[in-house]
Amino acid sequence: MTELLHRLGNPQNDLKFIHISGTNGKGSVLAYLSTILTGAGYRTGRYISPTLFSYRERIQVDGAYIEREALARHVTAIAAAAEAMRADGLSGPTVFEIETALAFLYFRERGCDIVTLETGMGGLTDATNVITTTVLEVIASISMDHMDVLGDTLEKIARQKAGIIKPHTRVASACQQPEAARVIAEVCRQQDCVCRTVDPGQITGAEYGVARQVFSYRNWKNVEICLAGSYQLLNAALALEAVESLRELGYALSEEQVRRGLRDTRWRGRFTLLRSDPAVVLDGAHNPGAAEELRRSLELYFPGKKLYFVQGMFRDKDYRQVIALTAPLAEHIITVETPNNPRALPAEELCRAVAEVNPSAESAGSVAEGVAKALALAGKEDAVIIFGSLSFLGEAEQAVLKEKDRRG
Repeated sequence: MTELLHRLGNPQNDLKFIHISGTNGKGSVLAYLSTILTGAGYRTGRYISPTLFSYRERIQVDGAYIEREALARHVTAIAAAAEAMRADGLSGPTVFEIETALAFLYFRERGCDIVTLETGMGGLTDATNVITTTVLEVIASISMDHMDVLGDTLEKIARQKAGIIKPHTRVASACQQPEAARVIAEVCRQQDCVCRTVDPGQITGAEYGVARQVFSYRNWKNVEICLAGSYQLLNAALALEAVESLRELGYALSEEQVRRGLRDTRWRGRFTLLRSDPAVVLDGAHNPGAAEELRRSLELYFPGKKLYFVQGMFRDKDYRQVIALTAPLAEHIITVETPNNPRALPAEELCRAVAEVNPSAESAGSVAEGVAKALALAGKEDAVIIFGSLSFLGEAEQAVLKEKDRRG
């Protein structure tokens, strides 16, 4: 990655970054911060993965996707650099490394004032961690995921996530489990960093809702957000801690700009309500930590309702634990296979695992078929919950919209 960027003129060195790692909540916190910064007049780059609806979604400036022409032009330059690397006997870059370099080139070309940069996996050895001009690191909630790569204990995983922390920078962290919290505190001491941490006890006056939520946090009273999910209050609180750090660094973010940014933030695929009668919710809960939060949200928003699940998972995820946390809540579960992905768990295999916990389960031949079956079963007062791997949620949303059009 370093070699590739050197051959491309090190575009990352001309940018300032908010670097975001963690297991769950990275994308939501990035969405809050980038919306706030754009609203405050800063030209703000967004780099996210995975994407749900368009390949170009992963690289944005002020909420607008990279243009096709710019993408093609920069990829052409990267291809030439990669070919030269191979000609010199070096290995070529991975797809993610190419995409990261593409983002840096585009953000520099667009003259971004700040870039909100999400890690791909982990942090310490992630391709994004070549940057040296970070102004703030944000560490979202850390839990067990990607254990085959990042380590088999929370402490090992936390050490990877905290690997983005650079010397003498500001850090904002979610409230972590003790093992992870100790690692982050230790790295901050070693790097001489000031760290702000979310205090869940300071979240008060919470009013929960699928369309609108209100809460107070520290000196921020009656903050409104439109992202659903009980966990979004914690994500928004982390964004507020990050805002305070940015203010201390001299970023001009007024109270009204922050409030408006939080209220205006949208993040599709994270407990997103697609329609009502019946309610249809899209959520990317694909690991035990996210599944626990999904379970809490379902119990909060849909008490006493019949829930019909459409679920798709990757084979390399802890899908049995996800099932154990969620399947008991469902009236019926329809499993689907994430399309065009070698990591996908076949629908029949996932169905057998689900049936061990909830015998009311069946598999569907496609995402569209699974969605149609769930909508046919659900009454107007019920809810359809489509969740699991982020990679099939875009197709699932299209299937829901088509069913809505078909039924009028």
